[in-house]
Amino acid sequence: MPARPSAAAPIPTLIDTHNHFFPPAYQKAWLDWEDAHKVPHFPSQVAWTKSKAIEAMDENGIQTAVLSIASTPGVWFDLNAEQASQMARDCNGYGAEWMREKPGRFGLFATLSMIDIDRTLKEIEYALDTLKADGVGLQSNYGDRWLGDSKYMPVFDELNRRGAVVYVHPLVANCCGTLNVGTFPAVIEVPHDTTRCVTSLLLSGGLARWRGIQWLFSHAGGTIPMMAGRLDAFYGQRPNLKEFAPEGVMGELRRLNYDTANAISAPTMAALTRLVPGSHITYGTDYPYFGLGQFKALQEADLSAAELEAISGGNAKRLIPRLRSWKAGPRSRGSLRPIRVF
Repeated sequence: MPARPSAAAPIPTLIDTHNHFFPPAYQKAWLDWEDAHKVPHFPSQVAWTKSKAIEAMDENGIQTAVLSIASTPGVWFDLNAEQASQMARDCNGYGAEWMREKPGRFGLFATLSMIDIDRTLKEIEYALDTLKADGVGLQSNYGDRWLGDSKYMPVFDELNRRGAVVYVHPLVANCCGTLNVGTFPAVIEVPHDTTRCVTSLLLSGGLARWRGIQWLFSHAGGTIPMMAGRLDAFYGQRPNLKEFAPEGVMGELRRLNYDTANAISAPTMAALTRLVPGSHITYGTDYPYFGLGQFKALQEADLSAAELEAISGGNAKRLIPRLRSWKAGPRSRGSLRPIRVF
């Protein structure tokens, strides 16, 4: 039996790969968009500030937070291609300032507008070569075009050439926002959209074509751990299997990386760890929508000490090698905040 950590084990120094930030222009556009669409605001987003984010990191033992833009509606906001590209540029510049001001405390998954392919390719060059971002952060779909759509092939060809980390965050797709059976749309639709996205990349041959990309999917892959066997049952015996899934359907899903944000309950982690090894899971929080003190729940799950160590930061360092040279940040001095398990 693998060694299990003590329930009283201290919280290790953590790397959070799912941490959102809100540049001033982006925050205003977001809140205006929600008002126009009669979408209620998240109080934790409205109250978010840079100083509060750093304070929360210090209190919860977060060494490094890899910043990314949140989901619905990304940087679109009913903007045209030029405006959306400028919003992406402004957000990336703001995140890069945090990296320069606080070396070792912040990383960056640069956002891309994906509306205009030429502008998107230019932003990849600028973000990765000039700003030194750690990868790119994408939505699971753009206007009901999931990432396996042929429109995005030039973007992923370039990211594949660079061997980039591609972090994917889901959103409420245009198709399905009203299918909420009485609950807030994000509760059900966000995890399902990750599954739609992964499936589109699998069946389109994207996962087979872009072997150089290091994929990282939010929220334990949405419903992928539960759907993996069903996908394999329908597509695992196709004559052209090797064309879109060289390692078989299950093998392709096991090659991907997944974070733990809002996926820390015991059943969810049990399903995820039966699908992928602990070496393909990173710690994520979805801050500020959820608190940073979620690691204690993972310590109470059926994970080995080696798995916990890898999830806490080792796997993030594998995906983002420059994190290996960063020194540990402040450790938590107080008790952990209450954990909300979803």
